[in-house]
Amino acid sequence: MAGLTTGLQLARAGINVLLFEKKKYPFHRVCGEYISLETEGFLKSLLIYPGKFNPPIIKRLQLTSVNGKSAVLPLDMGGFGISRYSFDHFLFDRAKAEGVAIYEDCEVEATHFEDNQFTLKTAQKNFTTDVVIGSFGKRSKIDMQLGRSFIKKRSPYLGVKYHIQTDHEEDLIALHNFRGGYCGISNIEEGKANLCYLTHNDNLKRHQSIKEMEEHVLFRNPFLKSIFKNSTFLFERPETINEISFETKNPVEDHMLMTGDAAGMITPLCGNGMAMAIRASKIVSELAIKFCKDPSYNRLQGRLHASVG
Repeated sequence: MAGLTTGLQLARAGINVLLFEKKKYPFHRVCGEYISLETEGFLKSLLIYPGKFNPPIIKRLQLTSVNGKSAVLPLDMGGFGISRYSFDHFLFDRAKAEGVAIYEDCEVEATHFEDNQFTLKTAQKNFTTDVVIGSFGKRSKIDMQLGRSFIKKRSPYLGVKYHIQTDHEEDLIALHNFRGGYCGISNIEEGKANLCYLTHNDNLKRHQSIKEMEEHVLFRNPFLKSIFKNSTFLFERPETINEISFETKNPVEDHMLMTGDAAGMITPLCGNGMAMAIRASKIVSELAIKFCKDPSYNRLQGRLHASVG
């Protein structure tokens, strides 16, 4: 999300942008799929607020405990719900229409910086560029190549996501706690809900499968048991991601500017990582545009490549 939004802003500033994505749009990601309404004005200013999807507006927060206690609180600013599948694809189409050259099924495998220029290595060919913006998510080959400190440590967290059809109030986001983790549920577009949870890997190790873990651990929270028992699950299998790290990350590595999850993960239970990615895209775009447009850097010829995925 940070990479697509950044690429869009740079292209509108007249900068040539290449964007690399190792997958092919559209696709699902493990994500809470809730965006704070603080982003609304900015997204509308860029003509990328996803209003055509009629995203549900979320104004209340429910917190539940393992033993079934519950509290519902107002969310002063609130947010809206939309799947990454739909929103990323929407941003992808807008970025292409604005002139961003997007390479799908193309992973940047390595980078090299020398004499004020980058070389990006992909399976197809190598690219040279003056600026690289890293927006490759929670962990990638580039993290390993750079030897970033967080990638050297094992992380004990697992993320699991489903899309479901269920009886969940449209304006409510709920965080249901269980031993060693928590599960969020909120509505997204087309009458669906996003069910996404974070858990310690020890929970999975004690059981033979995700399904068994859910039945023995998550179901101890009666709210979660009811959701799992009374919902239609829309995926053949859950989306998962392992080794989620919440270690501090440097915003600049080997002259690359990091943004989104590549620059740092938000603390569990806080949420709003999508809004943070959008905000980060604004910050990094303003810096990159100034760098490329400044007459003292006219040797750049306005070239910039955003590396995503």
